[in-house]
Amino acid sequence: MENITFKIYSNINSLPENWDTVAASNHFLQKPYLNVLQHTAPVNMECFFIGIFDSLELIGVSIAQYINVDHLESFGERDHCLKTYVRNFVFKNFCSHVLFLGNNMITGENSFVFEKKVPAKLISKILIDCTQSLITYFKNKKIKIHIVTYKDFYKAFTKELKEYDFHSMYEFNTQPNMIFKLEEEWKNGNDYINALTKKYRDQYKRAHKKIEGITTSELTLEEIIHHEERIYELYHYVAVNAPFNTFFLSRNHFSFFKKQCGKRFKIFGYFKNEELIGFHTILLNENTLETYFLGYDETHQKEHMLYLNMLYNMTAFGIENNFKKIIFGRTALEIKSSIGAKPIEMSGFIFHTNYFINYLMPKIFSKLEPEVSWQQRHPFK
Repeated sequence: MENITFKIYSNINSLPENWDTVAASNHFLQKPYLNVLQHTAPVNMECFFIGIFDSLELIGVSIAQYINVDHLESFGERDHCLKTYVRNFVFKNFCSHVLFLGNNMITGENSFVFEKKVPAKLISKILIDCTQSLITYFKNKKIKIHIVTYKDFYKAFTKELKEYDFHSMYEFNTQPNMIFKLEEEWKNGNDYINALTKKYRDQYKRAHKKIEGITTSELTLEEIIHHEERIYELYHYVAVNAPFNTFFLSRNHFSFFKKQCGKRFKIFGYFKNEELIGFHTILLNENTLETYFLGYDETHQKEHMLYLNMLYNMTAFGIENNFKKIIFGRTALEIKSSIGAKPIEMSGFIFHTNYFINYLMPKIFSKLEPEVSWQQRHPFK
């Protein structure tokens, strides 16, 4: 592969015709989802789509995102402590222009895909070259990139990258990705419930009883549009109360997503006396069920254990529709482990374009990353 080149696009209408064929194994890198990013990206985000060629043949696709932290309404308001204030000050003043090679909006290996086997040495060089090209692009626009981040990689691939261009870059570990590998013998929700120990069957029964009187249904596009403001209100409540955020979705994100991805993207609404009090979303990604954003009314969440019931409902959907695993992401680790998800460590790489600050990156990053103390649960017999 001596004739490897890449091209960076800012508009999906310019992408090669066979883009989706190359990206066939990952819906998060296919045109329908990329169109969602292009048209409903957070206000502080700009997206780029990268085609990788062997001579004239497209062999791989990737994604990059620029985030302007200065335009962010909030970093997250849950944790009010000195460490949080220091973190926010540092981000505003020294890390306000961030470049991600990968997708900062979702968890998992969604940075790139190749239709043929490509050695890690070559992938490493491509990622670095794309980075430099984008830094130059922003420099020409009088924007200085402060931070560059590569995310998320499983440990085996991280080790390979460190043998090449990433060898001197700071490797960071954030909260693990909670992944639930579903057993083949489970054919329905009852099979799953019967596999639980008594303690966790009782937890399921308590949650199930709490949600009595709540109607759950998949929303059509028309219903999503009808409830758009309420959906955003519920999403925004959860997002702003998270420990840390670098973006907020646009108000029409969910309806546009549904228009683009159709049956692959589903929103389930939770109604009490015809009032929408919560929702969760999922994306059908080949044999993997990807959980996406959700929202709820805090008062009803406590009363009806909405969040836990959403996790159970997503699990039942995954089992009944023959998915092999569910990607639950890296929040609420303990409650997700209580339904069966297990923590899978993932890594990323990060560097600051200021040499002195980059030298201190190991110390700085450890001070900024929110600490999470949790106990892994083991719900099965």
